[in-house]
Parts: sequence; C-alpha cells; structure tokens
Amino acid sequence: QVQLVESGGGLVQPGGSLRLSCAASGFILDYYGIGWFRQAPGREREGVSCIKISDGNTYYADSVKGRFTISRDNAKNIVYLQMNSLKPEDTAVYYCVTGPYASVVAGGYDYWGQGTQVTVSS
Repeated sequence: QVQLVESGGGLVQPGGSLRLSCAASGFILDYYGIGWFRQAPGREREGVSCIKISDGNTYYADSVKGRFTISRDNAKNIVYLQMNSLKPEDTAVYYCVTGPYASVVAGGYDYWGQGTQVTVSS
C-alpha cells in the first residue's frame, strides 16, 4: 500500500511563491512517477507536473512551464513542487499522485493524497 501526504499549501499574493511537499511511503516501483494534479471549482482536473523516480525525467503542463519546478529526494522519499510567479488561476486543490510515469503524465493515477489548498489572491 502506498501513502502520499501533501503539505505546504496556503494563501499567497499574485507573483509570490510556495513550495509543496509530498511524502511517499510504501513500495513505489522505479518506473513510477510522482507528480501533482490540481482541481479548481468549475474547472477540469489538470495534470501539473510529474517526475520519474528512476531517472528524474520530468513533465510540466504548458500552463506552468517556466514557473514551477519539480524535484525529488529519493533518500527521504519526498517530492517537491516549487511554485513561483503564482497567478490567481493557479488557485486549486493540489493532489500528489503516483503510478507508472507514462500513465501519470496521461492523467491516470494508482494512488493519490488528500490534497492541499493553494489560494493565490491579493
């Protein structure tokens, strides 16, 4: 069984930064990726970013490229999402997810966490 626990959400002004953390426990295969999707009221679920456990290969949605950076600490089983230049449209609940890397990129997840709220507002 895999557990994912998110932290680091909160309220930030436009242009500000936040760093989300996802602590993973349980057995995660090397070909898996750990990433994030977000869900805002009235909007479709959006895959934000993903990092492959084995080689660090990364994926970013076009909407966050150049602003968000995903990284991993394999020793601690933690994945981070550094979010800079935040915009009001980034407001959403962010969920940490895992599954085969290609599946996660395509929007298919085996496990997900409880989510953490990110609100970008002045």
